[in-house]
Amino acid sequence: MKNKIKAIKIDDMRSPCPIANTLDIIGDKWTLLVIRDLFAGNSTYSEFQSSPESIPTNILADRLRRLTEFGLVSKTPYQQRPVRYAYQLTDRGRSLAPLLKEIAAWGKNNIAGTEARISLNL
Repeated sequence: MKNKIKAIKIDDMRSPCPIANTLDIIGDKWTLLVIRDLFAGNSTYSEFQSSPESIPTNILADRLRRLTEFGLVSKTPYQQRPVRYAYQLTDRGRSLAPLLKEIAAWGKNNIAGTEARISLNL
């Protein structure tokens, strides 16, 4: 099978349901917002922190680590002292584009007053 996401131990899975397992990776309050910001062109820690949702730094660090661990994001050092990284979506991460488009469309159509604050480079 090509490019499967990091294996989750069968003992750790809630069920064999692909929706449940996908939610275990990207279904929390912050992860899709980090992915949204990557699609919008953000790549550095400070750019992610400037989002209006004000993600706490410890959560941001954890989400970037997990997204990298699961192969949705890669990181490249752009500064050595101290080491700082630029993050970018991998092909696997970019494959989430249709999902983000549908979530955004649903929100615009069903939640009064919502609007896209950024243009996603999908």
